[in-house]
Formats: sequence, structure tokens, C-alpha cells
Amino acid sequence: MATATSPPTAPPAAAPAAAAPPPPLRGLVRDAGAVRRDSVRAARWIAAGTVKVTGDVTVTEAALRGLATIGGKFTADRCSVHGTLEVRGGVDVRTSATLEGTFRPLGPVHFGSAIARGVIRAVADLEVDRLFRVAGALEAPSLHTGALDLDGSATVPGEIVALAGVRAQFRADSQLGSISARSVSLKGPPPGLVPTILRKVFGGNATVRVERIEADHVELEAVTVEFVRSREVVLGPEAHVATVEGTIVRQHPSAHVGPESRTPPPPGLSR
Repeated sequence: MATATSPPTAPPAAAPAAAAPPPPLRGLVRDAGAVRRDSVRAARWIAAGTVKVTGDVTVTEAALRGLATIGGKFTADRCSVHGTLEVRGGVDVRTSATLEGTFRPLGPVHFGSAIARGVIRAVADLEVDRLFRVAGALEAPSLHTGALDLDGSATVPGEIVALAGVRAQFRADSQLGSISARSVSLKGPPPGLVPTILRKVFGGNATVRVERIEADHVELEAVTVEFVRSREVVLGPEAHVATVEGTIVRQHPSAHVGPESRTPPPPGLSR
């Protein structure tokens, strides 16, 4: 009696070969004056002048002075910028970045740590693993960082999330969405720093507005916050909070808790 035999099985498909790792970064690229490149891949990139790279930049270290425009991604271990840096792709500086001047990235930004003096105008999210220190103007949709130390102004309509603390001394009008951190200390512009007639009419120096703060400890001065949730809240001069969930451990006489509407006084009267 004939017996059925199973058809021969095909041998297992060979696993795809792993992609070869990129070659290590070597050499120095030095640019001076007006330079245009397709891409940059090197251990070090030093540029002074006006440099335009249409593609990606991948380096261990970059030192840029003047105006640098990158059409692709910017990847580095370390970088220092004195002037203006514009990047159309993503930015990944794994260890540390020093930015003095203007930084305009169009893609997402990641820093290991960063010190910025000047203006940052980001249109995508910012992420900093450790300390992010800013002296100047910061604009970004959102920020995730280990800690934020700001001296200047900020416009961040989304969330600011810090593993440790957020400390800010504001020097001009600022608008923030939500802040979540272990500790938060916000101080608005000192009295008389921006003495416009409009602010005299509408009352005071509280030009910093925040939608929501959640932290273990919160200190506020000359800022307006819609909602605060914290175990300890300190309200300094000219602080205004619409709603507080937590314990107010200290409150300045000029601080206010609860809804508040500010309207210009009638003609001929002043406050």
C-alpha cells in the first residue's frame, strides 16, 4: 500500500545581513568666509563666516561663528555657536551645547545639556536631558528637561516638564502653558523695568501669565497663574493665582488669590 509523503519543505530564509556601521568620524573641516557644502561629516567642524550646508551635518564637535544654515539634520556630541544657526532638520547634540546669538531650528531638538544666551525660536519640541540654562528669549511649543534656569522671557504655550526644578526671572512679557516639576520659582519683571503707559493704566508689572503649575513647592512673585497645585505655596509681591490646591505657607499683602478682573479706570481717575 502506497503511503503519502509530505512535500519537501523549503529551507528557512536567510536572515538579512546587518547593515554595516557607518565609518568613524575622522578629520577636520575648516570653513572661512562664504562657503557652500553638500554635507559635512568629520570629527571636527570649524566655521567662521557665512556657511550653507544643503544636507546633513554629522560631527563629533562643531565650533561655529557667524551665520550657519543647515538644510538637513545636525548631529554632534558637542557644539558651540557664536552668531546665528538655522537648521531645517532635527538637532541632536548628545553631550553639551553652548549657543550665543540666535538659534532657529525647524525640527525637533535634543540636547544633553545646553547654555543659551540670546534668542531661541523653535517650532518643534525641545528636549534637554540635564540642565537647560537660558539668558534671553525662549520660544518653543513645549519643553522637557532635567532642570530649567531662565533669565529673560519665554513663550511656551504647551507643557514644561522638568525632573528637578524650574527657576525663572522674567524680564519681559511671557506666556506659558503648564509647568510640572519638583519645585517652581517664578519672578516677574522687577517694578519699573518696563514702564509703559499701558501697564500703568492697566495696573502693575504682572506681565507673566501661566495656565497651570503642579509641583511640591511653588514660589511666585509678580506673575499671574490660573491654577496651582502644590503642597507648599509662597505668594510674593504682586502674585495673582485664580485657584490654589494646597497650603499657602506665606502670602504678601499685595498678593491675591481668586478670580480677578482688571479694567482701565474711568477717565479722570487713577488707581
